[in-house]
Amino acid sequence: MPLPTSMNTFLTKTLILSSSLAALFLSSCAQYSADNPPIPNPAQTKIPKAVFVNPFPAGTHEHFQADPGYRKTYNLWKHESLFASTPRTLTRIEISLPNQRGVMYRGDQAIFDWPISSGKKAFPTRPGKFKVLELIEDEKRSNLYGKIYDAEGTVVNRDADSTVDEIPEGGRFEGALMRYWMRITWSGIGMHKGRVPRYAVSHGCIRTYSTAVSDVFGKVQIGTPVTVSE
Repeated sequence: MPLPTSMNTFLTKTLILSSSLAALFLSSCAQYSADNPPIPNPAQTKIPKAVFVNPFPAGTHEHFQADPGYRKTYNLWKHESLFASTPRTLTRIEISLPNQRGVMYRGDQAIFDWPISSGKKAFPTRPGKFKVLELIEDEKRSNLYGKIYDAEGTVVNRDADSTVDEIPEGGRFEGALMRYWMRITWSGIGMHKGRVPRYAVSHGCIRTYSTAVSDVFGKVQIGTPVTVSE
């Protein structure tokens, strides 16, 4: 007896579905090889991150400057033997405002590299060519910027401008201590020891990192060239 049409249709669909499932099962069990590689799924493909490879020899100044963290690091670089043998009469200094770094040279050879902090936006450090005009190692204080104390000796203004900010009755102004002072302009700009965040923050001076400033001071003299570049 022939099957009803509806039953024939049902059997046909069942056979098609079974064939499709069998094909899927077989494809999932396929053995891949060089001649039969899997087809990559773009959604699952991971692009490897680029790895920085420093092109310069380790230990050189070029290698130190090429590091991606150069502008943020507090690390110092020094050519130990050449630095030790270089007299202060042969040095020159370059200050990079974009990098917030200072570099000391003997001729064209870098011998020391350290962090600095130059003038903030409201008090920018002027680029140009200068010379060391004055050297004071210890008791140099700013006559413009510092702290204001009240009559009881309590600090009431930690970032005071002596030409603008009022001093309370009985109080006093104390200029900021600027040890290892190396003046480069007669208008009050110089290099000196100070707080050195990795960005410009001073009132125009070039703050020099605490672990570097004595070395810098010991290798300059009156007349040492200082170039500030932007």
